[in-house]
Amino acid sequence: MTSPGRYHLLLSSGGRPVQHGWWGSEALARRKFRNWVGEYGSMPEPRITLTDEETGEQLAVWPDAVDA
Repeated sequence: MTSPGRYHLLLSSGGRPVQHGWWGSEALARRKFRNWVGEYGSMPEPRITLTDEETGEQLAVWPDAVDA
């Protein structure tokens, strides 16, 4: 079975997952992240995360997390 890719993008709206995708290239995944912000950023309560599934590191989050 083929791995879906190391870099995982997740789009959620109102805390519920809406769309996700995996890419093997970090550069491509980061481009997709930027595209998704432009395409889906106006959804109700959007959140987009880019995670390195190999290390578990969260590489990017939109909108930026703000400490309360």
